[in-house]
Amino acid sequence: MNPSRPPAKGSSREDILDAAETVFAARGFEGASMRAIAEAAKVAQALLHYHFKTKEGLFEAMFARRSGAINRIRLARLDVMLARGKISVEDIVEALLRPTIEAGHDPSRGGGRFASLILAVSTAGGDWQKGLVARHYDPMAERFIAALMGALPGLDRAHATWGYLFIVGAALTQMAPTGRADRLSAGEASDEDTDAMLAQAVIFASAGLRALATVPPGDR
Repeated sequence: MNPSRPPAKGSSREDILDAAETVFAARGFEGASMRAIAEAAKVAQALLHYHFKTKEGLFEAMFARRSGAINRIRLARLDVMLARGKISVEDIVEALLRPTIEAGHDPSRGGGRFASLILAVSTAGGDWQKGLVARHYDPMAERFIAALMGALPGLDRAHATWGYLFIVGAALTQMAPTGRADRLSAGEASDEDTDAMLAQAVIFASAGLRALATVPPGDR
């Protein structure tokens, strides 16, 4: 087969990325194979290599599709609020969390599959995974950290960064519904109710950020 020409038949690029997401979520990066992904997508393995070159290239394309969609919504909301003028900490936290939580509850946007993948990548210690997060999340994170500093006088960059990371870390564990909130609350809270969960998360995170802004300089 001519490597410069794609195979004649095969699923669309989106179909391949959907299949990759499913296989990577089920087996992890190390456990997944290009062959298994090709079989799940019902295409020749050569098509994967044509479009994505390597397993790393395929994973990054899959990761970038979901993270890019979430971050575009986040930044669009932040830009609208900043253009209006002064915004609250609650507004910033909401803009940061809602797109992630809503994507995690929507199977058509990755749902639990992407939630498990982003959690695994975010907590991995390898240079490749760190680079993946840096490329696809750091520019957005820096915008939100700056916005938090602007909204909270006294919040320095170090504490804004910690606050951002604590918020995102907590959100990742709630990104997709698991039913645990229902169990622990004896049915009085449900992680299926995204609006209710977000309302509580915004209150909790905003209070923490305000507390960080009051830390005396000598204790920083």
